[in-house]
Amino acid sequence: MNKKYLYGLFPLLGTVFGLWYIFTATCDGIYSDYVRLVNSYLPDVWNPAKFFVPDVLTRIPVNYLGRLLNVSLFGYNTMFDRVLGVLALGLSGLALGSYCSRRKVSPGWFGALMIVLFSLNKWEMLTNGSGWAHFLSFACFYYHYEVMDRVWSGQEKKNDRIKLLLLPFFTTLLVAGPYCAIYSVTVMIACGFMFLLKKGDSRKGWGLNGLCALIPLLLYLWSNAYAVEDHAAPATVPLLVQLRDTPGFFVRFFIKSFSSMVIEGEQAEHIFRNNTPFMILGFLVILLYLFALWLNLRYRLYEKTVLPAILIISGGLNHVLILLSRWIFLQENYGLSSRYALQFQSGILGILLTFALLSKQWKSTGKTFLRITACGACVMFLAGNCYTTYTEIKKAPDRRNSFEGMAVLALSFETVTDDELRAGFEYRTGRPDSGAKVRSALTILKENGYSVFRNDLKR
Repeated sequence: MNKKYLYGLFPLLGTVFGLWYIFTATCDGIYSDYVRLVNSYLPDVWNPAKFFVPDVLTRIPVNYLGRLLNVSLFGYNTMFDRVLGVLALGLSGLALGSYCSRRKVSPGWFGALMIVLFSLNKWEMLTNGSGWAHFLSFACFYYHYEVMDRVWSGQEKKNDRIKLLLLPFFTTLLVAGPYCAIYSVTVMIACGFMFLLKKGDSRKGWGLNGLCALIPLLLYLWSNAYAVEDHAAPATVPLLVQLRDTPGFFVRFFIKSFSSMVIEGEQAEHIFRNNTPFMILGFLVILLYLFALWLNLRYRLYEKTVLPAILIISGGLNHVLILLSRWIFLQENYGLSSRYALQFQSGILGILLTFALLSKQWKSTGKTFLRITACGACVMFLAGNCYTTYTEIKKAPDRRNSFEGMAVLALSFETVTDDELRAGFEYRTGRPDSGAKVRSALTILKENGYSVFRNDLKR
């Protein structure tokens, strides 16, 4: 088989695996965030008043299109959203495959990348279909980084320079939502770096590309200013006060979040009995971040390709963002959650790509220590992600039973109490109106024949 086809085959196999997983571990039926979405947007999904609101960009406009299709074609089936999420993850694989094919990354290293990308360490995002647009946003990020790399390395295709001007507007304003912050900052940092290194007319081009990343970010921030925050967080003091009172909490939160890229948090909490293993793994991953960045500088890899460094910077900044935005919950294990794996994995992909691109050079120059370090890091990430995926596959039937239990409870919601609905649907369980909100959402679904109340479902 022509090796070139492997760069498309591996993402395809990963997508098929993802589809198999969601159909094994889940079923149709609302829960958690879907309760809020149903109450906010259904049944009148065509109502322009629900779209043309000041904070529309924070609500991720592409979600409106997905909701229109779901209601019109599938009677609001949550499996549709989950499928979209997996397909978008497959697009991320294709973007990385395009890069690896162009840079002649060996099939072995590319296979390692795909194992990390399609790992079930992000099971919570995969099973909660309401976040499907987040998968699409990362596919857009990776494609943008690939186009940047093509132009930087002199391998640009037709219209690549136009794409660099338009992609930030499309991605930030229509797809990325809150994920646009790190994406925009990463692009601006990369463009600033390339602006400083380049000379002549191309230098101005990178300055313009950075500006095109800044403008939609400012528009998003303007829209976000109209959003109403709705966090039920226990923190009652500002960040600096909390940092002064409990500095160790922030250190542990930050370091432990890196360990989740080796073994997913839920699995790790069952294995590790104290903080020591989390801290050791977290330190190791941080050292690998720094080591990979040093390699990009030491071997001047950035002169040939910038995508690995961009991914590493993006991953590191996402850890900082989660710390700054989630410390308010005052749980140092909060950063271990699988819902953040999609953001954190960018850095791991960048680390592995750095090793992959330099491995041939090390082999020819006899850099045995560096080769052993790279292989050891790869084995660590693969072993942890494979273990996470294996245990999650074993849990899939239990997860499906849980979803089926919620679907059965939904069908009989009129005969149960609000407390039972609060406990059964995982929607803001600490709030007194949780059960009433669930009941309201299920009433909307029943009255319109959506989701588990569709006539084609026989239970």
